[in-house]
Amino acid sequence: MSTYYAPTGGLPGQTELLTDRAVVKEAYTVIPKGVLRDIVTSNLPGWDRTRTWVLARPVEGFATTFAQYVVEVSPGGGSERPEPEVAVQSVVFLLSGTLELTLEGAEHHLEPGAYVYVPAGAAWALRNDGDVPAAFQWVRKEYEPVEGYDTPAAFVTSDAEVEGKEMVGTNGAWKTQRFADPDDLAHDMHVNIVSFEPGGKIPFAETHIMEHGIYVLEGTAVYRLNDDWVEVEAGDFMWLRAFCPQACYAGGPGRFRYLLYKDVNRQVRLTRR
Repeated sequence: MSTYYAPTGGLPGQTELLTDRAVVKEAYTVIPKGVLRDIVTSNLPGWDRTRTWVLARPVEGFATTFAQYVVEVSPGGGSERPEPEVAVQSVVFLLSGTLELTLEGAEHHLEPGAYVYVPAGAAWALRNDGDVPAAFQWVRKEYEPVEGYDTPAAFVTSDAEVEGKEMVGTNGAWKTQRFADPDDLAHDMHVNIVSFEPGGKIPFAETHIMEHGIYVLEGTAVYRLNDDWVEVEAGDFMWLRAFCPQACYAGGPGRFRYLLYKDVNRQVRLTRR
């Protein structure tokens, strides 16, 4: 059974050295788990007993298509209207604790590994009726409608329910769990889970139009970002602009897994709105 890293906040002791792996460069950013402390959390309007680590937001000249958070909801907390922008879609992935979801009038009990797709304009709410904090990944993107395709429907599933598909020629060392059908052009973003067995790798420098938010769920790896090799582990976040070269080697001893955002299935916009 999989477990997923969720930050707990706190602060380092006054005797600890200022040494960490945080880096911001033109093509990528790495936010390691060690900097996700109490002092860098944000409060969100409309949420009770909740704090948020904002990992990514649109930045001019960098990545512009999405926002990504870790959200921690204390017992009794939550929101009756989580999303203030009607044109924005979401993916919620539960890391720890339990949450009660109301989505388009249907009730769902969420446990770690739960995956929720919330279409733009959908009515939804989240609350923590448990006795321990719950933490989740929240990915937000403005939906880009296309003539001839309906807005995707809401759905609730989980890590355990979606089979990983082996990447061709890898003998199972590299798998991807695709929660939305990649051939369904109604979807303009994918949030998948990518898994590598120890020693598994991306054996070429991927260089492509898609932006990425990469939250490491478990394990360790050495990741190639632009022209640097960076060590990453569970709880770290990597933020990549379009065309940033990337590759990785899974370090073991266990699997290396991450939640991956990318924008997909849309023509390049050349005219201003």
